[in-house]
Amino acid sequence: MSSENFRQLKPFFSILLIISTLFAIVFLQMEERRMGYSVLKLTREYKKVLEEKRVKEISLAKITRPQLLDHMAQQKFTLKKVQANQIIHLTGVEAPVKVDEKAVVNPVNKVAKKDL
Repeated sequence: MSSENFRQLKPFFSILLIISTLFAIVFLQMEERRMGYSVLKLTREYKKVLEEKRVKEISLAKITRPQLLDHMAQQKFTLKKVQANQIIHLTGVEAPVKVDEKAVVNPVNKVAKKDL
């Protein structure tokens, strides 16, 4: 290939380089937009999952609240409330526990508790 042939092909190579650069720029812009849509979709999905999690946590808190559990235990399983004379205190080396029908005394802090 002589220098004369190379000189004739220089404009062709220059135009080819410019066109390929423009195609690369367009391709990168399309990829950027596509990635933006993917991020948007994932962000929406993430927010939806967080909302579902919050709703489920609220429903779990409603289902497991103590009043509802107590009511269900009394209605479905015919359980009764604990009375003070039914409580058995197991102590190790500590002082014995005084059991009274009206109140239960805790040997650790000596606080009387009413019927549970």
